[in-house]
Amino acid sequence: MLPELRAAIVQDASDGRVLMLAWMDEEALRRTRESGEAWFWSRSRQELWHKGETSGNTLAVEEIRDDCDGDALLLRVRPAGPACHTGSRSCFAPALWRTVVGRVRERPQGSYTASLAEAGIGRCAQKLGEEAVEAALSAVAGDGRLAEEAADLIYHLYVLLAVAGVDVSDVEDELARRAR
Repeated sequence: MLPELRAAIVQDASDGRVLMLAWMDEEALRRTRESGEAWFWSRSRQELWHKGETSGNTLAVEEIRDDCDGDALLLRVRPAGPACHTGSRSCFAPALWRTVVGRVRERPQGSYTASLAEAGIGRCAQKLGEEAVEAALSAVAGDGRLAEEAADLIYHLYVLLAVAGVDVSDVEDELARRAR
């Protein structure tokens, strides 16, 4: 018999960013309360798991809230490292960012992203500069390729950020700070 599961929204207590969605049964909730670190139920493995047990990226739980219907939980946490298995701070980061971070971390054979990461930060910065010039020239020329060039620019910016160890959420935070 499967355990009764409740959705658990995991939120960074310092800034309110949603980090992940996981599932909890009563045992995961009990262990979380007792240990002060997040435990969840893995639907794919059909077992309890202690977040960060293998990666070290644990979640220190500051607060647990029930929703009004009692069928979902909000865990406000202090993360020790990225919450997402891809290495991204949040599981809700843009898909391209999650892909780039994964390839920079895992360096799969034949991956262009991995080859840029292997070449180092200088090469990544050079490629970003080249793509920025191409986007600017396309805009001025009105050649209809600006969207393509902008895609290349954003991709290479993500690669540079990942290789430099800067999470895209840090860029989003800075933009939000400036908007205030």
